[in-house]
Amino acid sequence: MSEYQYYEFQTIDRPLSGADRHSLRELSTRARITSTSFTNSYEWGDFKGDPANLMERWFDLHLYLANWGTRRLMIRLPKRLVDQQRLDGFLSAVDGADLATSGENLILDIICEEVESDADWEEGPGWLTALAPLRAAVLSGDLRLFYLLWLMAVQAGTLGPEEVAPLPGLGPMTDALEAFAQFFGLDADLVAAAAERAAETTLAGSKASDAVQSFVAALPDKEKTMMLVRLIEGDPYVASELQKSARSFFAAASAAKPDAAPPTVAELRAHAGEIRHIRERKEKERLAAERKKREAEEARARRARLNAIIQRGDAVWREIETEIERRNASGYDNAASLLADLKTIAEQNGGAADFTRRLHSIRERHAQKGRFIERLNAFG
Repeated sequence: MSEYQYYEFQTIDRPLSGADRHSLRELSTRARITSTSFTNSYEWGDFKGDPANLMERWFDLHLYLANWGTRRLMIRLPKRLVDQQRLDGFLSAVDGADLATSGENLILDIICEEVESDADWEEGPGWLTALAPLRAAVLSGDLRLFYLLWLMAVQAGTLGPEEVAPLPGLGPMTDALEAFAQFFGLDADLVAAAAERAAETTLAGSKASDAVQSFVAALPDKEKTMMLVRLIEGDPYVASELQKSARSFFAAASAAKPDAAPPTVAELRAHAGEIRHIRERKEKERLAAERKKREAEEARARRARLNAIIQRGDAVWREIETEIERRNASGYDNAASLLADLKTIAEQNGGAADFTRRLHSIRERHAQKGRFIERLNAFG
């Protein structure tokens, strides 16, 4: 396949109407169109639509993948649910990522032209499903996606060593964050270095449950009622808003606890180098252990084979003659292999002189069989 392009769009907040699907069908007769998605791939030609226009009119997510290395992800966010000024601050030093206003929405557009994948070839289906939770995470106040964008700039070498990370840490990684790092070819060691520290103060187990209960209890009754009404009426953003408010509540509750300062580019690179060194050392140790085990198994198998040949005695020499007389490549290979084993046995057991005499006799009797003699010459 000389060319492959994959386009996928998803709508989350509302389904596509019949009129919407009709308009989309005019863009492509081959596309798979459902009430929530538009998907097409091309092995020749190109998509007639403009992804930015489709995002403005209908969709909340878009993914593009081409086999020459281009990757693109677009996310539409309701403007009233995000802090645009803060997001712009995250993106100020990042090339290849743009946040544009579109009516009541913001559209985050991330594009990378030369992604080097670990796999020889990857197709598009499945990627957007894996990445879709990033949108809900951002709406709930989880901004680690933007830390990954900052890491893309670190990897590209566009930031100075003294530049400071936008968050204290990246951890704990989610499946969607892992998928993003893989999709855009981020250095796994660099991501691991950033993920060793948490993005914010987190609570686990019973403490997390207690904190949630405290948050709910602190909400005014009027606000609780309003949230429940919106939830019953099908407002898709209630959960995100509550999670965002809870995140702020937890941060305020733990404000007295000093957080470690975010690392610099130089510190992250140095730590990534340490992680890489440890990983490569462990991989070498694993390969060495596997090689040692394989060699031991081969030695045992060879010893068993040689013992079996010893037990057969002179019958092996008659078998060699039989194989030679077959006058084909398989017979010659079998005969040469048996002779190689007999030579090893002779050298180990002090029978080299007898072996040499018998081998000389075989050479003389079959001197006209050039292909067989070539095989003998291979092991002397």
